[in-house]
Amino acid sequence: MNRERQLAQTFVALSDTYAAEFDPLRLFQRLVHACTDLLETDAAAVMIGDARGHLRTMATTDEEAAFIEVLQVQTGQGPCMECYRTAHPVSVPDIAVEYARWPRLVGVMLETGYGSLQAVPMQLHDRPIGVLTLLRGSTGRLPENDVHLAQALADSATLGLMHWSTEPARSDDVITRVQSVIAAKATLDIARGMLAQHADVSVAEAARLLNTYVTRGRCRLTDTAHALVARELDLSEVVEGQRLP
Repeated sequence: MNRERQLAQTFVALSDTYAAEFDPLRLFQRLVHACTDLLETDAAAVMIGDARGHLRTMATTDEEAAFIEVLQVQTGQGPCMECYRTAHPVSVPDIAVEYARWPRLVGVMLETGYGSLQAVPMQLHDRPIGVLTLLRGSTGRLPENDVHLAQALADSATLGLMHWSTEPARSDDVITRVQSVIAAKATLDIARGMLAQHADVSVAEAARLLNTYVTRGRCRLTDTAHALVARELDLSEVVEGQRLP
């Protein structure tokens, strides 16, 4: 598939809120994986701000990215927090030289093999709602064209998030809409933990099992996670579903 067709399909996937299986959590997963597919970046993560302005991790491409994001939230420091507060992109071409500003973050990034970072704001009508983070193993700035494309992808996902309900979002609905997605992510984390314990696998493998199940069944990830937590769906059904042809 050529790049132009891949770009077109990506933007459709991020904005098609009328698809029966459209799901805000899958939206974030599509966004982070689109970034690693289309941009010169090795890992990506999405964080959304709650009603108190605290960032919550919604989706990551790997566990290392998730750990870095969580660390930034815990310390209240780092380029992602700065990007969220200012609603402007933040580029860190060489994380090693930022040790004096963010010593814990720098240590973790270097240990996990990342040398640079680009944070892109997610906002609606100049109102910041979150941050898209791009991590690279090499040092140096992300190419300018990639930064612009990352912003376009983030903007498309933000619009999709705000319109996934059949009712149009008013400006005063933004916080409520974001809070509902954060709550859905918390339920998803619980469901993944339950599935990991039931199947005796890692949380990452549990996430893969769950994603495969909802993809094959063309059902919503949020609905499936809620059904698992509420015991309305048997955990074994998700595991056994992997054996289907």
